[in-house]
Amino acid sequence: MNAVPLKVFITGASSGIGLALAEEYVKRGAGLVARRAESLAAFAARFPHASISIYPVDVRDHDALADAARRFIAEQGATDIVIANAGISRGALTGHGDLDAFRAVMDTNYLAMAATFEPFVASMTAARRGTLVGISSVAGVRGLPGSGAYSASKSAATKYLESLRVEMRPRGVAVVTIAPGYVRSEMTAHNPYPIPFLMNADRFASKAADAIARRVRYATFPWQMRIAGMLLHVLPRWLYDALFEKAPRKPRAGE
Repeated sequence: MNAVPLKVFITGASSGIGLALAEEYVKRGAGLVARRAESLAAFAARFPHASISIYPVDVRDHDALADAARRFIAEQGATDIVIANAGISRGALTGHGDLDAFRAVMDTNYLAMAATFEPFVASMTAARRGTLVGISSVAGVRGLPGSGAYSASKSAATKYLESLRVEMRPRGVAVVTIAPGYVRSEMTAHNPYPIPFLMNADRFASKAADAIARRVRYATFPWQMRIAGMLLHVLPRWLYDALFEKAPRKPRAGE
């Protein structure tokens, strides 16, 4: 007898890590939600027997996001897993007129995460079941030069998820933080510098889905970046400054 398909809501599922996660959960028999309807039409056609709901929503539009969540629950039923994956990365420097970039990155990578979870918490806590998953990044461990917006947003996401995990624990809802290293995607394709321990998106998605199924609190893939993140975390500030002062940086918009 086949298991009941998981009901999974994923933001940013039209490309990169989100698309790989969508494919992984379809293979595991899940229903999905994704944002760019045009990009995902072909994806949905590849899985005609899966229950896939597609909602074209900009995650920075919190009202539209909440409406998509309500429609998903109405169409698919009780949600098992919510994955706040939508994210952007932009080079940004203070003093160079990049405030719009700072705002866009923070709104997408951090505030939209809370907005993604918001519509699902009441039903999950009432049922005392479900898993909220946030995609953070090893880049949030320290402030990377040239990536102040991205590092700050991912650090904020990690701390928010930790707070949420403790809040949800007595209410029966699990919170999982996934902090990827470098994963092969559109986001990493344009980095003009060597990328260490680059992981294929499909392999990342498989490992992430396994970690989510186990309801781990925090996971980093690939494993080499978990070690790198631990070392960066304890590196003295004077040594970190000296080592990273001349580190390669992500280009700003237009560069």
